Amino acid sequence: MADGGHDEPVEIDLAPMLDFVMNLLIFFIITTSFVKEPGIQVDRAEALTAEHKETGNILIAIRSNGDVWMDRKQVDLREVRPIIERFHVERPEDTVVVVGDKAAPAGILAAVMDEVKLGGIKDVYVGATLPGGS
Repeated sequence: MADGGHDEPVEIDLAPMLDFVMNLLIFFIITTSFVKEPGIQVDRAEALTAEHKETGNILIAIRSNGDVWMDRKQVDLREVRPIIERFHVERPEDTVVVVGDKAAPAGILAAVMDEVKLGGIKDVYVGATLPGGS
């Protein structure tokens, strides 16, 4: 061309955008809260003074017959502490919500809470239903 212009195609460098997207992906993976579900549904007791606190990362369920469920499998009471210790090493800021069936033995609930605290987690809550079913 006589006017000195260039007819070369313009190329967009995608490397900075890919780096940015990769950094966002890593950020979301790291900050995601992984919840350990118990794997069963229980019929919760109703408590008039209950505070809605279901933000625990680890949920433990106790059935009416005293069976303890963690991480979608039934566990023996003696297994609770080692499992909690393993979870606590992986994520020290975790909290635990123990959800007991209203017909579950209170002794099992107390023993599970003791095992959780002995496993190193200090924030242990009991899951109950608020009046009105929430």
